[in-house]
Amino acid sequence: MSAPHSHLADDRADSAAATAGTAPFALWSAGLDRAFARGLRRVTGSALAPYQSAVVRIGFALVQLLFLLREFPHRDELYGPGSPWGLDLARRLIAGNHAFTVLLWSDSRAWFEIVYALSTVSAVTLLLGWRTRTSSLIFMVGVLSLQNRNVFMGDGGDNVIHIMAIYLLFTRCAQVWSLDHRRTVRAAAAAAAKAGTEAGTEAEAGAGRKAAAEAGTEARAEAAPQAGTATEDRNRAGARVPRAADLDPVGIALWAVLGAGLVAATLAGKLSTGWATAFWACWIGQAVWWAVRRYAPGEPRTVLETMGDIVHNGAMLVIVAEVCLIYSTAGWYKIQGSRWQDGTALYYPLHLDDFTPWPALSHALAGNDVMVMLITYGTVIVQVAFPFTLFNRRVKNVLLACMMLEHASIALILGLPFFSLAMIAADAVFLPTGFLRWLAQRIAGAVRGPRAPEPARVRDSGAAGLPEPAAGPPPAGAVAGPS
Repeated sequence: MSAPHSHLADDRADSAAATAGTAPFALWSAGLDRAFARGLRRVTGSALAPYQSAVVRIGFALVQLLFLLREFPHRDELYGPGSPWGLDLARRLIAGNHAFTVLLWSDSRAWFEIVYALSTVSAVTLLLGWRTRTSSLIFMVGVLSLQNRNVFMGDGGDNVIHIMAIYLLFTRCAQVWSLDHRRTVRAAAAAAAKAGTEAGTEAEAGAGRKAAAEAGTEARAEAAPQAGTATEDRNRAGARVPRAADLDPVGIALWAVLGAGLVAATLAGKLSTGWATAFWACWIGQAVWWAVRRYAPGEPRTVLETMGDIVHNGAMLVIVAEVCLIYSTAGWYKIQGSRWQDGTALYYPLHLDDFTPWPALSHALAGNDVMVMLITYGTVIVQVAFPFTLFNRRVKNVLLACMMLEHASIALILGLPFFSLAMIAADAVFLPTGFLRWLAQRIAGAVRGPRAPEPARVRDSGAAGLPEPAAGPPPAGAVAGPS
């Protein structure tokens, strides 16, 4: 009898050992599943990084607006009919790279002025966050049209604006710090106030019906429920038939104008198949979103909201990856250069006339060998290391401040303000939310000015409600009242 018991004990021991061996893996797998579930809920449940997307929108719109205003006197030589890069050369280049630009649709001066003006207006509206979906689309069209008209006038900053203008189209970048957000908040407040008024009216009607029933007035008790039923029927009818205030006439007008322009461009054969499909998808998608929000506020709207959140979060991830890729490629290419390896790369641009707006400052910096070496090596180290610091918030913030300071120095010393502003706007996607909110509060406080002092509280002194006299003798020079 001892042999079977010994075999059974061995089997249990083996099973316990196997369970103990697989327990760590099971715990790790369960933790991974929970983390994945939390991440999925965050990605599908809300649009992440609202402040970062807003500051990126404001930054790139501001850079493009300043550039268009700065080059306004030279717009014809840069992108217009008077450009040395003529329309025939531009059309030959576009036929090869299939880039998009509306400036080649016509060689008239009026068409160019209209496109330039719309580009400027769209930069302003995107900066303010007014009708952001429409503004971001027109902004992208303006950026691509101007830059692809004359590709030889751009630099690295223009390339960043070119890319980010496309990415911004897929983000919900007006959740904060925008006129759209303010309009949404005001509409919600008005709806809440109206709902509170209606609830108070219904409560009064219910109290009246209860008092009538207690008084034994049968006629009033019968009439009140009928009135209440009629009120409920009207409320249900109002829920089914939207109010005139919800029509959004400005949005409908913009949608109709853009649709008319899209129809005209399509019929004239100005759009390629790919761009026509993209633009028609945006136009129809906007109509579907408006119709669902207006007529189907339940599950269909929830589904579209979730899809919008996923697209926004994906676009923000792509922006982060793009900025990391920019710095990684720049840093690794610098490592391969002999001037960056020996620490003298900064010396040479400081002696070029095109990059010395302040010759005395540039020559003073170039004459300090230690500073040239430190800045040269520091630039490479920061650019190569930054993508790897995203997992450590403190180190990331330190390197982020270094990169922004570096770009500000490039704007001042090398005379590249628009390139530096574009890169700072791209870097802003990594700024902490707490810092952005603190900065917004400080800016808002500076704009509003100092608050007015609160009036002193007056204590009651009798039925007349007059302030109590101050204790002690009257101040010197006070005029005595009549006795």
